[in-house]
Amino acid sequence: MSKASRVVIDLDVPGPTISRHLYGHFAEHLGRCIYGGFYVGEDSDLPNEGGIRLDVVEALKALNIPNLRWPGGCFADEYHWKDGIGPKAERPSMINTHWGNVEENNHFGTHEFMALCELLGADPYINGNVGSGTVQEMSEWVEYLTRDGDSPMVRQRKANGRDEPWKVPFWGVGNETWGCGGNMRAEAYADLARRYATFCRDHGDNKLYRIAAGASDDDLNWTEALMKAISCLGCGRDPKNIFQAISFHYYTVAGTWANKGRATEFDLDDYYRTMIKAQDIERVIRGHSAVMDAYDPERKVGLVLDEWGTWWDVEPGTNPGFLFQQNAMRDALVASLHFDVFHRHADRLVMANIAQTVNVLQAMLLTDDDGGLVLTPTYHVFEMNKGHHEATAVPVHLVEQPEPYELDGKTMDLLSASASVKDGKALISVSNLDPGSSADVVLDLRGAEIRNPAGRLLTASKPQSYNTTTDTAVAPVTLTGLEADPRGLRVTLPPHSFATISLDV
Repeated sequence: MSKASRVVIDLDVPGPTISRHLYGHFAEHLGRCIYGGFYVGEDSDLPNEGGIRLDVVEALKALNIPNLRWPGGCFADEYHWKDGIGPKAERPSMINTHWGNVEENNHFGTHEFMALCELLGADPYINGNVGSGTVQEMSEWVEYLTRDGDSPMVRQRKANGRDEPWKVPFWGVGNETWGCGGNMRAEAYADLARRYATFCRDHGDNKLYRIAAGASDDDLNWTEALMKAISCLGCGRDPKNIFQAISFHYYTVAGTWANKGRATEFDLDDYYRTMIKAQDIERVIRGHSAVMDAYDPERKVGLVLDEWGTWWDVEPGTNPGFLFQQNAMRDALVASLHFDVFHRHADRLVMANIAQTVNVLQAMLLTDDDGGLVLTPTYHVFEMNKGHHEATAVPVHLVEQPEPYELDGKTMDLLSASASVKDGKALISVSNLDPGSSADVVLDLRGAEIRNPAGRLLTASKPQSYNTTTDTAVAPVTLTGLEADPRGLRVTLPPHSFATISLDV
């Protein structure tokens, strides 16, 4: 038998709080995410409330979904919110030039989105239009949604059937302004971000958390330009409270953008390239954090990863502009690996939004028009990790582990883990990323008495396994073989698997 890996977990050494918002979601007007996913219309035969598909809502509520980002994405910077309010029959249509060049009737707009968030119990995260919009347009959207009393926007909201203002904490100041959001230079956008954020005002007790549109991947120059716009290097002053966070985007693409590879048909080298790319998110977060630390050593400005996930070639026979892809066990392991990294950086990383929630990219759910609904392997990782929401991260040290795998001059760790403590319970997440060999793991648990350990396991016959409406190949089961060890607990994880172990402390 090969030597067991050893993971030291210091249960009595508190770290940062893991914000529930690290488990956020993203819903763009793209493909069948909104229309045909979240929204089927009030005349649909499928159970719905105001056109919102209720089985989708119930499935997502089981994840304790903390926030939902909308309406984009690239779509946000061609979306004009006033076209999506008022009687549906009077709303003008528009062309979605980014995603399939399809016509949209604007039947899902501001009121429908807010109704969706209320059904989900999720905080709204609205992304404003900087690319083709105006400062006044975004300022009035904030007023329409969040102001009480009397004003032109309040009167318009009330005329459209909503007397009380909503709570809308999160506001994105544009999206990917280095690309589809305007092809801007970092310094030019930084000035715009200051301007737009200034006119997005707090109304009443609704306090805005303004998120400046940040970098692609590891473009640290972009992050520095935004930090320079609100702070100075080594000056010892707090950053100006103009925007409260900076975003960045990071997608896991194993191939090239022109040939990304298939979601369910891939070989071992493709698998390893995927995991190597996914693990690199740690380097990227460290880089952005280091730049921000230089301008904000007290970490008062948040880092937000509001688009992340796998991106594969679309499924054959589907619209290339709809970005519909299947979701395999490999995708679930990309998610579990990301969350371990997020937990380690929870002192700076305050929010993350997987792209996207329904029918697009690394989705939680896949739906069809006949009422079919699929819980993807990635969905189960979110559900199994719920116990980390608002928990205290504790240090995890992989002191003995398998030799890293090497491919194309890059290395990949074959084991990943994180842990947290909350309300007298600990939750340990551990992934065996080796696609061909099981992993014997000793959890060296320190600083607390261990009681009532129990585990759950997510795996499949192969990394390519996925779920359909007629076959569930990937779903959680009870983790067997969890045994006491002089150091704590011992467990054997099958190949390509993810497990959570809960215990009283």
